[in-house]
Amino acid sequence: MSAVSIVARRSPSFWGRLRHNVGAMLGVALLAVVVIVALVAPFVAPYDPYKLDIMNKFLPPSSVNIMGTDDLGRDVFSRVVIGSRISFQVAAEVLLIAASIGIVLGALAGYWGGLIDEAIMRLADIFFAFPSFLLAMAVVAALGPGIENAILAIGIAWWPRYARLLRAQVLSVRARPFVEAARSLGASNLRLMAVHVLPNCLAPLIIQVTMDAGAAILTTAGLSFVGLGAVPPMAEWGSMVAQGRSYITNYWWIPTFPGLAIALTVAGYMFLGDGLRDLWDPQLRGKVRF
Repeated sequence: MSAVSIVARRSPSFWGRLRHNVGAMLGVALLAVVVIVALVAPFVAPYDPYKLDIMNKFLPPSSVNIMGTDDLGRDVFSRVVIGSRISFQVAAEVLLIAASIGIVLGALAGYWGGLIDEAIMRLADIFFAFPSFLLAMAVVAALGPGIENAILAIGIAWWPRYARLLRAQVLSVRARPFVEAARSLGASNLRLMAVHVLPNCLAPLIIQVTMDAGAAILTTAGLSFVGLGAVPPMAEWGSMVAQGRSYITNYWWIPTFPGLAIALTVAGYMFLGDGLRDLWDPQLRGKVRF
């Protein structure tokens, strides 16, 4: 048996290791279900999620209305299904805003250091001085309720975590021999960052983004729950839970099903992010975690 085949057997591919990580596969399975539902939502939803039918309000789950109807006669199942699309939009836009700002500022702080590093990190400390949810609430309160304002507020509140993460990674990578070798060969600062430094910082960023996707959905739902996120009649899960909380004792299905949708989606992102961390962390590699 050749040495190459021995190494291949002892060093399985990333996808091979991913398949053997129970937590990661559970996260993939949960998210696959939500993604499929979001893709086929208009075809799966049996009724118009915004159509009012007062004559059929508060109907319990049945073969006609799988998850019952709410206080305005709207089909809960249709609203939960359509809400999956809104949740993915929320996660994507929040992370785009937070990561874009954080990556740029973190890269500048880590690579250039000095006064630039000091100014950016002190600005990040100011943001870290406030709980992110309370800071997001303050921004939304200033801008006005609405799903887009909630997304913008969360993105603004979260950029420091990406700035600090990337700064730490850049500080580690820029001192490595292959970066010094490229610099000695005349590579410009832009080329060093784009070709040698940033590509070697992707793994922790991917893990952070994956875990924050679920947190973005949960935070947006929290803002909607307190009246600062999505406004009626938008079929957003947090707003649906808020509207149904008054009826939970008598009509439990109205807030329960959108709440379960939030829990399963967030759990999927968390399981996947934790599994990716296990696979990319040399100290955890090879261990099966849940």
